[in-house]
Amino acid sequence: MRIGLTGGAASADKVVRQVQQAEADGFASLWFASGVLGDPLAALAVAGRATSSIELGTAVLQTYPCHPLLQANRAAAVAEAMGRPGFTLGLGPSHESSIRDVYGLSYDRPGTNTEEYVSIVTALLRGDDVDVRGTEWTTRSVGRMTEVTHPVPVLLSAMSPRMLRVAGSHADGTILWMASASVIETRIVPALHAAAQRAGRPVPRVVAGLPVAVHDDVKQARIACAATATSYAAVPAYRRVLDAGGASEPADVAIVGDENAVRAQLRSLVAAGVTDVWAAPFPVGDDPRASLRRTRDLLRQLAAEPD
Repeated sequence: MRIGLTGGAASADKVVRQVQQAEADGFASLWFASGVLGDPLAALAVAGRATSSIELGTAVLQTYPCHPLLQANRAAAVAEAMGRPGFTLGLGPSHESSIRDVYGLSYDRPGTNTEEYVSIVTALLRGDDVDVRGTEWTTRSVGRMTEVTHPVPVLLSAMSPRMLRVAGSHADGTILWMASASVIETRIVPALHAAAQRAGRPVPRVVAGLPVAVHDDVKQARIACAATATSYAAVPAYRRVLDAGGASEPADVAIVGDENAVRAQLRSLVAAGVTDVWAAPFPVGDDPRASLRRTRDLLRQLAAEPD
C-alpha cells in the first residue's frame, strides 16, 4: 500500500527533517498545501536534495494566480534543484471564495480555465513548445521554458465530471480530499479511467486524502475531527463530494477506529481503485502526541507491507 502523509512545518529546516524522517519510516510521499511557508516549492527543492526516493508533492497549488508557463518553469526548477525524480505537481483551480474575493480574479469559467491551464502545463513539462491563444490563457513558450531535467507528473484536484475528464485526458491522475471509498469507486475512478482510455493515456493515479486517527472510541474521534475540519462542508466542491457519499460533514468520511478498523478502511480505498493513500493524521484525546504516534505507527506498518 502506497501511503503518504500531510507535510508542513514552520521552517525549511523543519520540513527537511520531516521529509527525512518520513523517508526513513518507509512512507511513499509527503503532500504540501500551497500555503506552507507562504509557498512550499523552495522547501521541497531543499528537502528533495536531502533525500533519495520519497515523493514530494503539492496538494495543491492554485492555478489562477500563476500563469501556466510560469508554473511549469517553477516545477522544472524544483525538479532540477532536487537533482532526482520525485517531485509531483498537484494543481487545482481552488474555490470562488479564494480566487474572486482574495485575488480579485474572475471565476466565471473554472472548467474552461482549468482545461486550458492543465493542457498547457503538461505539454510544457513533456518538453513540447506551446503556442496557444485560448479563451482563458495565452502562451507562447518558445525560448521561455527551461529544460525539464527530471519527469514532473501532474495531478489535478478533480471531483466533478468535467474536471475528471481533464485529469484523465491531460494529467497523470487526480488528487482528492474528503472523497469516501464509495464515491471513489462509483463516480471518480470510472470517469477518470474512461477519459484516460479515450485519450490513449496510461492508467491514471488516484491519490485519496482523508483524515486518519487510530482510536478506540469512534465517536470521540469523529468529534475531534469535526473540531478542525467542519469548514470544508461549507465549500461547494467538498459539499458535493460529501453529499455524493451520503456524508453530512467531513468527520463522517474520516478514517477512524482501532488498528483493525483503520486497516480495513484503508484497504477498502485500495479496493475502490485508489493507487495512493494520503493520510492526514489528527490527534484524539488528552494526549495528542501519543494519539498521533499510535496512528503513525499503524500507517508505517502498512507502508512496509508487501503489495
